Amino acid sequence: MQFSLRSGIALLLLIWLGTSLTAHGQATNPVYVDKQGVLRWQKGNAEANFFGVNYTVPFAYGYRSHKALGIDPEKAIDQDVYHMARLGFNAFRVHVWDTEISDSLGNLLENEHLRLFDYLIYKLKERNIKVLITPIAFWGPGYPEPDYKTGGFSSIYNKQQAVTEEAAFKAQERYLKQFFQHVNPYTKTSYQDDPDVIAAEVNNEPHHTGPKERATEYVNRMVKAIRGTGWTKPIFYNISESPRYADAVAKANIDGVSFQWYPTGLVANRTLQGNYLPHVDRYSIPFDTIPAFTGKARMVYEFDAGDITSPTMYPAMARSFRDAGFQWATQFAYDPMATAYANTEYQTHYVNLAYTPEKAISLLIASKAFQKLPRLKNYGSYPADSVFDAFRVSHKQQLSEMNTPQEFYHAGPTSTTPVSPNKLLRLAGVGNSPVVHYGGRGAYFLDKLENGVWRLEVMSDAIPVSDPFAKASPQKEVVRIQWRAHTMQVRLRDLGETFTVDALNEGNRYSTKASRGNFTIQPGTYLLTRSGKRYKQSQSSLHNLQLGEFVAPQPRSDAPTVFHQPKQEVTANKSLSINAVLAGIASGDKVTLLMNNFSGVWKTIEMQEKNAYTWQAEVPADILTPGLVQYRISVQKGQDDYTTFPGGHKGNPHAWDFYQQDYWQIRVAAENSALELFNAAQDRNLMVYPNLWRPEERQLITTETPGQMAIRLSRPNLKEGEPLIAWQHFVGDKLQNRQAELGGFKRIVVKARTEKSAPLQMKVTLITKDAAAYSTTVKLNQQQQNIEIPLESLQPDSFILLPRPYPGFHPFRFKSASAGKFDLSQVEKIEVSIGVGIAPEAFEQPYTFEVASVWLSR
Repeated sequence: MQFSLRSGIALLLLIWLGTSLTAHGQATNPVYVDKQGVLRWQKGNAEANFFGVNYTVPFAYGYRSHKALGIDPEKAIDQDVYHMARLGFNAFRVHVWDTEISDSLGNLLENEHLRLFDYLIYKLKERNIKVLITPIAFWGPGYPEPDYKTGGFSSIYNKQQAVTEEAAFKAQERYLKQFFQHVNPYTKTSYQDDPDVIAAEVNNEPHHTGPKERATEYVNRMVKAIRGTGWTKPIFYNISESPRYADAVAKANIDGVSFQWYPTGLVANRTLQGNYLPHVDRYSIPFDTIPAFTGKARMVYEFDAGDITSPTMYPAMARSFRDAGFQWATQFAYDPMATAYANTEYQTHYVNLAYTPEKAISLLIASKAFQKLPRLKNYGSYPADSVFDAFRVSHKQQLSEMNTPQEFYHAGPTSTTPVSPNKLLRLAGVGNSPVVHYGGRGAYFLDKLENGVWRLEVMSDAIPVSDPFAKASPQKEVVRIQWRAHTMQVRLRDLGETFTVDALNEGNRYSTKASRGNFTIQPGTYLLTRSGKRYKQSQSSLHNLQLGEFVAPQPRSDAPTVFHQPKQEVTANKSLSINAVLAGIASGDKVTLLMNNFSGVWKTIEMQEKNAYTWQAEVPADILTPGLVQYRISVQKGQDDYTTFPGGHKGNPHAWDFYQQDYWQIRVAAENSALELFNAAQDRNLMVYPNLWRPEERQLITTETPGQMAIRLSRPNLKEGEPLIAWQHFVGDKLQNRQAELGGFKRIVVKARTEKSAPLQMKVTLITKDAAAYSTTVKLNQQQQNIEIPLESLQPDSFILLPRPYPGFHPFRFKSASAGKFDLSQVEKIEVSIGVGIAPEAFEQPYTFEVASVWLSR
């Protein structure tokens, strides 16, 4: 065949176009899903793992709250994205509030919300944080404020209608086409052509009803609408929100499936106490038997341990995610720094680097774990899985750690020594470690630039002043920020004991010199340079950060405030330490404890600051006689400026006309008295199964004993869910306050009854800090009675995971494989339940039981 010049040119052009298109595809589609359902990088085919957060400032309350505070949303995004990069995240996801950027027919509105979303993507790109877009949220923008109509299609069709009605289908198809054809004005590209936008999830938490064929049709039509714009990247769809439709979802034309995890429930309206690591022991996936499921990539679009301040949960969740095969996980939701002082955006969630330093560093550790741990590797069951690879979590120490030769991170004070101190390149922590001693309450970071030169970043102090998970309000602080200089000691061999400390961040002119590794430091970023070393500052950035960057909030108030939780009961005739966290206290201010008992004994005790913001008073034994003591804390600023707590009342508490009557109080128990664990009249914070909220199902009632009440739980039948009724209550603080007496208690006594004429078995379970459960059963009858249970009769058992984890297909019970001999001093929860011994044929009957009190006796 004769080869012409024209045909040769055409062939070369085709080869060039093919090469160009392949390179372009790899550039704009950096990841793909292989036939086994594994998300991989196009370049090199290695597994791709992404960990980060959701964040909502462009939309809904996130947007409105910033405007209400007079804060520029763009500036807020700049600051928050810096902190995301500082914490090492490489992933971002949020459900776009389509109702704010669409009309009723699904037409895209090019407005301020969409512009800010594009700006956020632009700023995330600068930090090399990858984006997964969920373009449909299904709901209004009101929460936590009252909802309101916007004119968008989600204002017309609810979650069920959106996935069943034809008109809703068409509106969503129109919206998706226009959304994915939209060009970001900051990046000058569509989301398809942006290499940092790596995937999409069709919608947020769909509620499917009706025929399964219609559900599959819905998914396929939405995917087709997205693909019709030229989108070639992976598309995910939620499989866990409507688990009955899992097979319908798995058979659709999608690349991956999305899950969520809220292992401690949501909106407890208080901080949960106790060990919740068993709740995250593993992530159970019930869909492995569906053939089409096995070829799908797995992502977690939202997760959080709601209502928990502990820095242990996130790394443990990351471990369980990797065991389950997930390659994307984004926490919901990172609190904007501007509103984190009050935790108003999502009351049940709370994490921010400035305001919750321990949790933020634990999220950094979780990110490292998610990206380091092998996919599908199991580390055993709790407590064995508390140590996994280079990571450790400890409930008793309230600590999580990562410890490798190059990196050492700790979310709380630790005595752990880095495995290779001389090879360290990066450190971050809160509190003391063998490498860094720091007296402040903020996080700090150390990054090695070269031998003898490190970048130090020190955050401002975060002081808790109220329960962050209680009812929220923009008028209420939950964490107070203060800027204070603290002593720091850095022990790094290549820095030596003598080095200079020079400020890097704008407006900071602080400079000092370390002696024996010790120096005083204030919030900011600094250059630490070994004595005699010359650093030419050849680099301006490090790990997606600029060397001189620094972001921290300013204090909102300098007024004195006290955060204190009194002990409920203590032992008589023994001295007692009372601790309180105080903010707004300046040098020279006087803090005094004012206490009296009801035998006419009064004490005025000067409090001392034992460590940053924690003040202590030593109460002598002579005022702690059996009965009751009450006390206040008074802060004196100057001669006549007094503020007295609780209540924050102005005025001299010793003045004749000071009429305020707010006090804390403590019961003082005689040495041989019983120890009350539960009193229905006082202890309201119970975790109940199932959610019994109807008036006839959950009641606080009076009993035949004057002044006594009982918690009454009732179910019309035991057919749905687990066949039982149960409650749990945290008692660890009550036991701790009388620790020295615990060896003398031999029995647990329960005052209880049932309405049933036939005797009913009730199980009493004690749960330890190590999540070991010990139980026995007793018989209830219609007469309220004191039922004595010898502690030696308790046997190892399982306990219920309350609050119930969501999704509901996760384990209901947990049983420790390492339960040893029962130790009363380790108990932190009590569980009471009925259901044991009830035959299935009797499930149709109503069941009721009442408990008035539980106590330990000798």
